[in-house]
Amino acid sequence: MDHIEHLEHTESPANMKKQIWNTFYVLLVLTVVDIALYFALLSSHSIYKNILFVFLGLVKAFYIVSVFMHMKFERKFLASIIILPMLFICFLIWLALTEAGYTFDSRLF
Repeated sequence: MDHIEHLEHTESPANMKKQIWNTFYVLLVLTVVDIALYFALLSSHSIYKNILFVFLGLVKAFYIVSVFMHMKFERKFLASIIILPMLFICFLIWLALTEAGYTFDSRLF
């Protein structure tokens, strides 16, 4: 049998371990803030509360993608290929929700 040599991918920066721990602490703080806001705003029901939680979730997703998936180190074009469709999908979801709200409000009961 032929011997196949597997080469390691070692293009990550030297302080990658520190960056991962920093990202962990940022995500930990955001999660604690998220949970604290949830319990603080438990009695209120508004669209602003939902927008706040979606925003915090997107911030956490940005950190996960940028550090753990190494998108911070990729070229801007490759990052935009991944980010722009996500923004477009978020826009389409917002558009569908807006249309659904209009349809619900304009029904004759």
